[in-house]
Parts: sequence; C-alpha cells; structure tokens
Amino acid sequence: MKFNPCIDKCTYEGTHCEGCGRSREEIAETKKLVMALVDFAQTQGYENVDDFANAIGQSIAKKLKKSASGK
Repeated sequence: MKFNPCIDKCTYEGTHCEGCGRSREEIAETKKLVMALVDFAQTQGYENVDDFANAIGQSIAKKLKKSASGK
C-alpha cells in the first residue's frame, strides 16, 4: 500500500477520505502518532523542531528499510 498524505481536501462521509483516500482509522492513528511526537518535542523544550522532525523521519525510514531487508 502506498501512503497518501493529506491534500487539504478532506471529506467526512464514508469510510475513507475522498481527498487523500486514507481510511478514517488510518487518519486517526496518524494524528495520534503526530500529536505524541509534538507533545514529546514540547516537553523536551526543543528549539530546533525542524531538526527533530527530520531526524525522526530519517530514523523511521532507516528502520523500515532495515526491517524490509530482513536484518
């Protein structure tokens, strides 16, 4: 499955957003993950939030690639 980011054309009818095509469950879980990271960064008092966000994204991608290769 390919990830489709929000394109700011949200719809609220049915089981999937017609804008991005993601399920309501996927959208809700993604929001929870993002808010947990926001809360963590705020608790830590990070001033360089762009660096934090980039490092988290790189770490996730690295771990997913490693997992996919079976290592």
